[in-house]
Amino acid sequence: MDFQEFVLNEEKKDYYKPLMDFVDDEYENGTCYPKREEIFRAFQLTPLDKIKVVIIGQDPYHEVNQAHGLAFSVLSPKLPKSLINIYKEMEDDLGVKLNQDGNLEYLARQGVLLINTVLTVREGQADSHKNRGWEIFTDDLIKEINNIDRPIVFILWGKKAQAKEKLLNNPNHYIIKSEHPSPLSAYRGFFGSKPFSKTNAYLLEKGLSPIEWTK
Repeated sequence: MDFQEFVLNEEKKDYYKPLMDFVDDEYENGTCYPKREEIFRAFQLTPLDKIKVVIIGQDPYHEVNQAHGLAFSVLSPKLPKSLINIYKEMEDDLGVKLNQDGNLEYLARQGVLLINTVLTVREGQADSHKNRGWEIFTDDLIKEINNIDRPIVFILWGKKAQAKEKLLNNPNHYIIKSEHPSPLSAYRGFFGSKPFSKTNAYLLEKGLSPIEWTK
């Protein structure tokens, strides 16, 4: 199944039209992120049949020039603190020195699906589009990915992402869990968790090419 087929199946479900009606209204009557045409950007860059790694976020960044359809990724030169912490762990884990902007498209093109559980947000209002149906959509997507019978790494940062573990029961897959990279929790178990080297070790063990985490 490809992403287009997945969406066609979701469109038949009761939750989908009310969700799209809500999204249409929000975008028509206010400022929302990401841009309407980038809501499904993650799936354009990382087709279902190319996924090697899934990193699950919460909802998009809600300030201007930030969200563009990929979890944790921004277009702004001013990096969010959670992304700064991700880069810091990447440096420590891989023993590299980074000099990167916030755009993670280079990871998406390698098979890293960067997906939020809620795909849209109102400007300046975190969690403003939760409990409207996006969670059903992304849960169904995670179930679909779980059914793919090839090795995939799921990286679950924080309690909201870890709540999705119950959807994952395929023995072909590998789950990495830690605290969230936000400033509130990064020092409680995110730093030192080594998700990037663990992911590559697993991919190599399964005969797959590793992710180039740095540009």
